[in-house]
Amino acid sequence: MTITLAERPSRLRADLVTLDERFGAVARGDEYVERLYDGGRWLEGPVYSPAWRCLLFSDIPNDRMLRWDEVSGAVSAFRQPAGYTNGNTLDASGRLISCEQGNRRVTRTEVDGSITVLASHLDGKRLNSPNDVVVRRDGSIWFTDPPYGITSNYEGHAAEQEIAGCHVYRLSTDGELTVVADDFIRPNGLAFSLDETRLYVVDTPARHIRRFDVKDDGQLAGGDVFALCEAGMFDGIRLDAAGRIWAATHEGVHCFDPDGTLIGKLLFPDVVSNLCFGGPKRNRLFVTATTSVYSWLLTTDGAPQPYDHG
Repeated sequence: MTITLAERPSRLRADLVTLDERFGAVARGDEYVERLYDGGRWLEGPVYSPAWRCLLFSDIPNDRMLRWDEVSGAVSAFRQPAGYTNGNTLDASGRLISCEQGNRRVTRTEVDGSITVLASHLDGKRLNSPNDVVVRRDGSIWFTDPPYGITSNYEGHAAEQEIAGCHVYRLSTDGELTVVADDFIRPNGLAFSLDETRLYVVDTPARHIRRFDVKDDGQLAGGDVFALCEAGMFDGIRLDAAGRIWAATHEGVHCFDPDGTLIGKLLFPDVVSNLCFGGPKRNRLFVTATTSVYSWLLTTDGAPQPYDHG
């Protein structure tokens, strides 16, 4: 089933706010932001697939995943029902890794379309509702587990929380699931630094991003506050090729220098939930914002991904 764009403007002038001269080199690009789709209820989890030349994203309350085709521009249903999927990413083989809030599990979509469950329980207790996920180059999978999918039936299935607390997890390549951070209110978006020696994690109600050191044994140390949100709350985060952190906020996307300075903003008319870099050169910023998906072609590239070989 192909879904057509709703009757709203397909282009918006790029509303940029420069707070530091370092944003100037980043903020050059198209004068317009494109609206690729406007028919969701609460869109999340964008991930670009080079192999499929498409953007996959989640429409959580409608329990579906959608697919925007880069060649035709058409949007179609990718999976429905989708377990109220939230965050998505790709592993080193380009396979889709998803956080299924409703099913309270992390899954992998195999090349034949079948689904493999990677994590669903800790010590015999069901996870809360996995939210966002990243893959490290060593093959380990890291994800956050707030309770958004079990607090009501809006984004999942109302249920009792079996695990005390909302944690950050690491799933090793041999299937061992461990808690790597347990002092969050509700952990959300996460991303590794370019050299993967640091992990940035959003704590949404606390309105900040924390930065951890990743130890050789895969455990975390530190966790000081890296940045505070000045516009509502943070949600998803991603890095560009220069190590800058791009964060979803209630007013748009905020760009932080690696030293923690907020250097600029790209404003949107809707609350932004998440973002990713994609396109053939990885210089297209895709943004999910409430009911819409936007894209902006700019003069910086996204950070290298685990599936980049060579």
